[in-house]
Amino acid sequence: MRKRNLFLITITVLFSVLLMSGCSSSTMIRSNPSGAKVFINGEQVGRTPYLHVDNRISFMSFNVDIIKEGYEPIYTSIYRDGEFNVGNFVGGLFVWPILLWTMDYTPTHTYDLRPISNNDLSQPSNDPINNNIVSPLRPKAERLKELKQLYDDKLITEKDFESQKQKILEEN
Repeated sequence: MRKRNLFLITITVLFSVLLMSGCSSSTMIRSNPSGAKVFINGEQVGRTPYLHVDNRISFMSFNVDIIKEGYEPIYTSIYRDGEFNVGNFVGGLFVWPILLWTMDYTPTHTYDLRPISNNDLSQPSNDPINNNIVSPLRPKAERLKELKQLYDDKLITEKDFESQKQKILEEN
């Protein structure tokens, strides 16, 4: 009886590991030129080319920042909706939660970095309100969050916060 229970537990664990291993997906993040820093959800994870692997469910995303000195940064998101995974679909017919992983990432994401022009090379100010920290290249929502954080950290006054917030909201 004990051998049978041990056998059943072993088979169950192996089957679960096999099913869940099919839930991971990967994508290669590349840049031209290579060697750019890769940040995923704000955390530096490596340099391009970078192989990203995770177990997120289908149609989920993560934020990617690609930054290289002398080049304009790239701020984007990668979604797990690139390719249909037949194996996970078939497994999901037997164990329904596996259906949550029926989509994989597109195998490769390549980004061309643009050199910063001479007009953009002006020396940035150390004043956080003058877009040194609240970069004009980031989406409005992110810049507003950064501005709010500066205000919460008491690095800027309420008056500065309100005026900069208004400027960001009025941009086209």
